[in-house]
Amino acid sequence: MSPVSIHSAKPPMPKNSDVCVIIGHGIEAITSAVVLASLGKVVHLHADQMLLEKYIQQYGFEYHLQALWQLYIQQQQIVSIAIAPSAEMVIANYEAAKMHQGTDQVKAAFYWLFLDSVQSIWSENNWLAAFNHSHEQKLPIIISGSSTLGQASSLAQRLQRAWVYYVPFIFLQDGDAFSSMLTPSLWLLGEKTPDSSQHLPALQTLMQHARTYHCADIATIEFARSSIMAMLATRVSLMNEMSRLADSHKVDIQQVSHIMGLDERVGRSYLQAGWGFGGNTLPAELTQLEQAGHASRVEMPILQAVRYINEDQKELIFRKFWQYFDGFIDHKTVVIWGGSYKAGSGRTAGSAIHPLLHLLWSYNITTLVYSDKAQPELTNLYHDQPLLQLIDSPYEQIESVQAVFIISWSPQENLDIARLNQQAMPIFDAQNALTRAQIETLISDYIGIGRAKS
Repeated sequence: MSPVSIHSAKPPMPKNSDVCVIIGHGIEAITSAVVLASLGKVVHLHADQMLLEKYIQQYGFEYHLQALWQLYIQQQQIVSIAIAPSAEMVIANYEAAKMHQGTDQVKAAFYWLFLDSVQSIWSENNWLAAFNHSHEQKLPIIISGSSTLGQASSLAQRLQRAWVYYVPFIFLQDGDAFSSMLTPSLWLLGEKTPDSSQHLPALQTLMQHARTYHCADIATIEFARSSIMAMLATRVSLMNEMSRLADSHKVDIQQVSHIMGLDERVGRSYLQAGWGFGGNTLPAELTQLEQAGHASRVEMPILQAVRYINEDQKELIFRKFWQYFDGFIDHKTVVIWGGSYKAGSGRTAGSAIHPLLHLLWSYNITTLVYSDKAQPELTNLYHDQPLLQLIDSPYEQIESVQAVFIISWSPQENLDIARLNQQAMPIFDAQNALTRAQIETLISDYIGIGRAKS
């Protein structure tokens, strides 16, 4: 993607136009800017330019988002502005346009603050005071980004204005960020002032496009966000715990998951057993909830168990590998398919590939890794590891390996069972990516999570 466009002075814009002012440098802020530009809005993105460039490079696998970002930067539908050292300086620029209608300055339609970014640039007291001393108290302020339970509600109360909102990004999907925000599965809106969403006309399209929309006070929406994340994490860990019991009973946990999903009381989401969950959102949410429980002197044993199961699950596929070879695994060569924490993403945060690689390397095992989208991140993390080779095809050097590991495999990529059968090496499927029909056509042994060859 082309470099970001940096403006330290006022950018050329139509006179008296209202712009959506976003303050942030993370993927949520970038996606919001692109989606709003796609809806015909002019966006000013105030950000630390080095961090913004870093995030743009890290999310190179978001091809659609990247292409639109480049287009809107060139058209100046999105204007990237080097963040000022204080919030007062940012606000003053837009307030001057409001007071002097004849200038070539532009007015803000709203301020959208992404807390992760804002708090790394300005002190909390600084930006709160700046907005509270602002002459324009009718402009809406939207709060988003990672926050501890109750933080957004507390900030909203400390902001001395009526139109304050909170939007949690529970709908954003790695690998499909643009589409998942343009047509969100669930749009939650927290309001400081009840029934005031009409003051956010720029976001009405997103609210209308959402499959489900719900509005409530900010504290309730915050708690709902955390509760949703905790429930999803719990479902994953429960299925992984059940998968271990399924192993001992010779039952295919994937068939069990399908049957469970038929019960409308259960639903189908997050019932897939595997190596667990990673990324940033779910692990961070669980940590914040435990901290909130500790602060409120509320014990949360279920969430503690969820975290423990999830971390232990990431090493399970290695233990199956060790047991399969009765511990005689030193100096072998294996291939690993996928490195990201989920199929379609290029991020490896919290992925099972990290503990797997370190365990394999401790036995001097050569690891060939095929992970096209995550390759840049893996290269950066392990560039000096001689036992790691990043390959461009899943079947490259397949004749030299003694085992195949599957960490994250996209359903869009067809597995070549005939090619695998030519080598007949065991497959350790940490994602349960293979179908039952594919498993039965394998010549070699198959070891999954709560699944095995019959």
